[in-house]
Amino acid sequence: MKGRRRAGVIAVAAAAAPLLLAGCTGKPARIAQAPAPAVAITPAANSTNVPVSAEIGAVVTGGKVTEVTLTDATGARVAGVMRADGSSWLPDAALKHKQSYTAQVTAVSDKGRSTTQTATFTTMGKPQSRNETTLYLGSGRTYGVAMPVTIGFEKGVPKQARAQVQRRLFVTTDPPQPGLWHWEKDGKQVYYRAPDFWRPGTKINVRAALGGLPMGDGSYGDVDHAESATIGNKVTLEIDNKTKLMSVYKDDKLARKIPVSMGKPSTPTSSGKMVIMEKHDYTTFDTRGEPNGGYVVDVEDAQRLTWGGEFIHSAPWSVGDQGYVNVSHGCTNVSPANADWLMKVTHVGDLVTIKGTEVKLDPGNGWTAWDMSWDEYIKGSALPVPDELRAAPQPAPTAAPTGAPSAAPTGSPTAAPTGAPSAASTGAAPADGDGE
Repeated sequence: MKGRRRAGVIAVAAAAAPLLLAGCTGKPARIAQAPAPAVAITPAANSTNVPVSAEIGAVVTGGKVTEVTLTDATGARVAGVMRADGSSWLPDAALKHKQSYTAQVTAVSDKGRSTTQTATFTTMGKPQSRNETTLYLGSGRTYGVAMPVTIGFEKGVPKQARAQVQRRLFVTTDPPQPGLWHWEKDGKQVYYRAPDFWRPGTKINVRAALGGLPMGDGSYGDVDHAESATIGNKVTLEIDNKTKLMSVYKDDKLARKIPVSMGKPSTPTSSGKMVIMEKHDYTTFDTRGEPNGGYVVDVEDAQRLTWGGEFIHSAPWSVGDQGYVNVSHGCTNVSPANADWLMKVTHVGDLVTIKGTEVKLDPGNGWTAWDMSWDEYIKGSALPVPDELRAAPQPAPTAAPTGAPSAAPTGSPTAAPTGAPSAASTGAAPADGDGE
């Protein structure tokens, strides 16, 4: 009996074995894989008439962009860089008109799955309406500490287009000194400056990627601009109508007091904070056809302060009036010797402050980026202002004058690099320059 019972146990066990094996060899349960990222490229595939300012954008779901390439119709790769915020990829130069390009974008998910999408598009032909642009900064030149990076537009950029234009303006400085762009109301000038003056020795690199950029009203930017410059030592000029004296400070120390004669009451000099814009060893003021003008006069050692034609310049005909009475048509007259000395000391980009005259400086009449408070200045940005740039800067301490040198030139100061804007003014200067 014991033997039969044992056999029965073995038989039951054997019968159960196939069931266990069947359970072990069945299909395993599926583990769901993370989806690959979804990528949508702009310009979209098969787009035509794309502006040559196009950037490669990508809307990614479930991942982030890891690589962007752009090739032309020959397969040559276009150089470019991703924006710092990752919003798009920007070519190093404007694309060519009526050309085919292929963008390829790769995105990777946090699980390591990748997707690569391509899109081929064609750029537009040359536009009929172009907005001529000027970057008033020249590579290899040295400028004053108040030099605003200034871009001029032949046609005013309408408000609705200013944000996209501003996004194409890039400034880097070494050492770093963050700043902000400010638009004049008519859209014909935009300035970039920091809350305080540039530090002497600062290197400034500017790229205005404006070639082919839509600027509103059917107009497109003419060319890209890229320039690099250096900031020189600090020089500032203060002109007081009450005393008829100009105080010249070098590195916050009084270097010289110079007698001046400014605009007479019928043609007054503007009061405000302006910047030296141009320097001419020799030029001609031709005011024929202008209000209060009608004369032609040759002048030496002329330094432009406004678009309207206010200069500091040599005026041998008014030396007897300098320091006593205003006789000019709006310019600041100085003696030939003092004008020559100033030309050797100043830079394009030095701040000139004039006070006590009958009229105020008009916004945009020159590079007027400093003729407003920082709170006013930041209101001119077409893009949101970063929090760290909202606070107004503390005023820099001004060194006490160290003596009062005589008005007559003494010694021969070393000439500092003068610099000149990229759009040089040669020949006749615009009215209302001073004359006899």
